[in-house]
Amino acid sequence: MLACKHVVASMIVNKISVMVGGEAGAGITRSGFLFAKSCLRGGLYVFGTNDYQSLIRGGHNFYTVRADAEEIYSQTDRINLLLALNKETILLHKEELVSGGGIVYDGENIDISDEELGRGDLKLYSVPLRSSVKELGDELLMRNTVALGATVALLDYDLELLNVVLSDTFKLGVAKTNTKAAEMGYNYAKEHYEGDFKYSLKKTDLAGKRRVFLTGSEAVGLGAIRAGCKFYSAYPMTPATPLLHFMAPLDREYGMLVIQAESEIAAINMVAGAAFAGARAMTATSGGGFCLMSEGLGMAGMTETPVVIMLAQRPGPSTGLPTYSGQGDLRFVIHASQGEFPRVVMAPGDVEECFYRTIEAFNLAEKFQIPVIIITAKYLAETHGEAGPLDQNRIGIDRGLLLTDDEYVGEKDYKRHKFTEDGVSPRATPGTRGAIVRTNADEHNENGYTTEDPETTTKMNDKRFMKLDALVSDLQNYETTKLYGPKEADVTVLGWGSTKGPIREALKILNAEGLSVNYQQIVYLYPFPAANVKGVLKSAKKTIVVENNKTSQLSSLIREHCLMTPENKILKYDGRPFNPGELSRRIMEVT
Repeated sequence: MLACKHVVASMIVNKISVMVGGEAGAGITRSGFLFAKSCLRGGLYVFGTNDYQSLIRGGHNFYTVRADAEEIYSQTDRINLLLALNKETILLHKEELVSGGGIVYDGENIDISDEELGRGDLKLYSVPLRSSVKELGDELLMRNTVALGATVALLDYDLELLNVVLSDTFKLGVAKTNTKAAEMGYNYAKEHYEGDFKYSLKKTDLAGKRRVFLTGSEAVGLGAIRAGCKFYSAYPMTPATPLLHFMAPLDREYGMLVIQAESEIAAINMVAGAAFAGARAMTATSGGGFCLMSEGLGMAGMTETPVVIMLAQRPGPSTGLPTYSGQGDLRFVIHASQGEFPRVVMAPGDVEECFYRTIEAFNLAEKFQIPVIIITAKYLAETHGEAGPLDQNRIGIDRGLLLTDDEYVGEKDYKRHKFTEDGVSPRATPGTRGAIVRTNADEHNENGYTTEDPETTTKMNDKRFMKLDALVSDLQNYETTKLYGPKEADVTVLGWGSTKGPIREALKILNAEGLSVNYQQIVYLYPFPAANVKGVLKSAKKTIVVENNKTSQLSSLIREHCLMTPENKILKYDGRPFNPGELSRRIMEVT
């Protein structure tokens, strides 16, 4: 029987949260991404995040797309439309739907009773997904595209935007079949359900404007390429693996060498070797892999070799939750490896920052000849966010005291670890004409020869740490912290890394309710920007630290460096990111 056609009295325009759900291997993330891209092409602000179990097949995956006419920073607590590719998706997510929300499903293959649904305030949109793709050659994955076409129709959106995205994504023959599948879903929904859903999407003035939609890892990769990275080596480990996937096919185009190493130990040692030879070099891993890299990290610290490492956090200890997100590795990263040596630890909070901070990471690594660690998390590394065109010339390239053949004056005895006022030695690389370059992972003298002399040992330790004073001074020219909201507020929230988006969304909710709240994002965690943080804390009436860990590691850093203790903590450590509605309610509870 055909559903009755009618027009909903009050439409909600350009404000939607759509979830695609199904089993692993069913193309869930790709489907959500395609819908998100079509929204972006129409000039909407878009955010997309995925959730998947540590399974290749089976289990439950879902991808949530949020689109809005106003700038957005994270997912929301509730969804308006659910694209359910199996029954499990309906049963798991039915309570997340708002009243009047809809479910697109294949009623010919999914039987859901009123008792199982348990809600009478939802719209059910049965679309023959499987039988539709049989007409196109029975490619089961294309049922997702049929569902996307139906979604576009329900939202009264422009099908051509989806078709263009499909054509840009797939090869010619596959693209043509997918556009047919989308049209089948679109036509079916238009015929049976036109005007029945109270949410709609329309193009905005931003349609056609150049914007990018990418994950945090992809943004880090683009930043590395712009910074001149010429060597990338990594061993696959979720959630850092996507960076390897991103870099590998671009190696020839950008003159890089990209290697999948046999282990994380091999990866860090390869990167150290490439950096010693003069190449800008990088690796990436997660917590368990970083454990294995810690000795190689110490070697880079001892030999003053400029390496860049991205650590994408997941909850631990041990294997923990390998496909979920956390912020439990901060203290570990700051103190990792044996002995003491300076380093930089930075934590971008969105995709745009991932791009620019990565360029800064390479500059700082070479300028001060130290390891630099970019700490992200699964939520940021694999979440799709949008940004305006990334300015490739916003940050220049600074290779520090790297000597070329023309610059090296041919000292009789080149000293790789020469004592200087700021601890940074002129850096020649093997092959520099007239220079014999020696270094050593044992304690060494200026020439790089092993020494156990106590006086030289002390001087070399002091030399390496002299860089810290110069580094702290230099970082005054960087955005080590950012303040969002009014300078004076009733409540000040402090956070770092991947909590940025949900915190900013929570601020929008709280400010709309009349509560004055600001947010200090701490971008550089080591060296800790104590003066900036202390200044905000002194003027704050009430403080709340928001983190995805159990022990509030940021709070301990603030205590250590500022001798001040934030009054309140909001912690979440179940592997899932904060939702802004949940976070705003918890902030209200402590105000």
